[in-house]
Amino acid sequence: MKFAEFHEGQRITAGPASLSEAEIVEFASAWDPQWFHTDAAAAERGPFKGLIASGWQTCGLAMRLACQAALDGSESFASPGIAYIKWPSPVRPGDPMRLEATVLEVRRSQSKPNLGVLRWRWELLHADGRQALELEATSLFDLSRSDGDPAP
Repeated sequence: MKFAEFHEGQRITAGPASLSEAEIVEFASAWDPQWFHTDAAAAERGPFKGLIASGWQTCGLAMRLACQAALDGSESFASPGIAYIKWPSPVRPGDPMRLEATVLEVRRSQSKPNLGVLRWRWELLHADGRQALELEATSLFDLSRSDGDPAP
């Protein structure tokens, strides 16, 4: 989507997508090597009663869905950060997840007129509607590239 296509209140959905047990273990082994992410047998005896994805991998899954639904082919080039992030329920191997994003604000920067600012809330949801992830992100768009040419 192009920056001009976003508007306040807009809902963007994507998915489903899921993570396999192998993907969860591989990611966690490299980036979040806690036993409840890497050892299925130990995780079965733990508080989650099974293997769960790292919250950071959950963010990656949401990012992939946001790219597929909205950011691919856009003028988006960076993010200055996330206002907050929550992981209310775990993501397990094979869980079908969907992204629901709500646009909170769309504006041009006052100091840099070729800079578009998008503030949006993401929810990564289980099939039954439970939240696995909630965050509020800001995305920046280079409006001098509105012809759609990829960044250099």
